[in-house]
Amino acid sequence: MSNFDESEQNSSHTQSFSYADLNAEEQELSAEVLEAVAALPSGSALLVVKHGAEAGSRFLLDKELTTAGRHPNADIFLDDVTVSRRHAEFLRVGNTFQVRDLGSLNGTYYDGVRIESALLHDGSEVQVGKYHLTFLASRKDLGS
Repeated sequence: MSNFDESEQNSSHTQSFSYADLNAEEQELSAEVLEAVAALPSGSALLVVKHGAEAGSRFLLDKELTTAGRHPNADIFLDDVTVSRRHAEFLRVGNTFQVRDLGSLNGTYYDGVRIESALLHDGSEVQVGKYHLTFLASRKDLGS
């Protein structure tokens, strides 16, 4: 293991986002996705697939509980062996959302860190198996 690898493992990471960072992320999104986000009612959000064959696919979060996994009955069906049948769930709490891992084999990641649960922030990334999803909150709920 190189010294770089050791220092990476031993340091804690804090990542902050500025409006400039968020605006750069939004510039990478298609006009269609930006229009969909602008039209979201309060209390809803979108998950947008960032990479791969399904890049640009969108999943609406508009219920109290939305399940994600490889099971055909999942609200968000992610068809890949890296995704557990019951992988994660997204919970709406007021106008905010949380993601919670359901004991999946490969874990659920929030901005690159494996989590059991996390409060989602606009522009953050959730990884479920090979799927990298950008969380986009309703513009009506930002700052509230």
